[in-house]
Amino acid sequence: MFTKQFLVIASIIVSLLMVVIVNLVRLRNTKKPAVAKKIILPPLFMATGASMFILPMFRPTLPELISSVVMGMLFSIVLIKTSKFEIRDNQIYLQRSKLFIVALIGLVTLRMIGKIILAETIHIDPAQMSGIFFILAFSMILPWRISMYIGFRKLKRQLDNA
Repeated sequence: MFTKQFLVIASIIVSLLMVVIVNLVRLRNTKKPAVAKKIILPPLFMATGASMFILPMFRPTLPELISSVVMGMLFSIVLIKTSKFEIRDNQIYLQRSKLFIVALIGLVTLRMIGKIILAETIHIDPAQMSGIFFILAFSMILPWRISMYIGFRKLKRQLDNA
């Protein structure tokens, strides 16, 4: 139906669109007070994508699973370092960070390069590759959002005690 090359190119295009969308949402969120619900919900919504693993063709091997989780957690460090909150006008706001977009583009570029290498040299099935990169993305987003929530709660307690 679709060639492997088409699927790799399509996934790269989708990744680039996601960078644009995430950056636009991020810019909008720096202008409004932060809310715990908006920090917690994205990983929960994304978790529904794990239903792909019901089908065996999407399941990675154990070494692929472990390396995806480790890489995702390492990548999350960059997002954590560029996502901080601040108190303005007695409310909590996400700080603007010029490094965030640079970090996001860098992380997506690394994912794209990894996807191309896996597709061209190791010859992993595109469905299995989707599973691997879903795990990588989820392993990156979950620690990032947990860190954001912890930072948010810390400032919230500070505001409540003031």
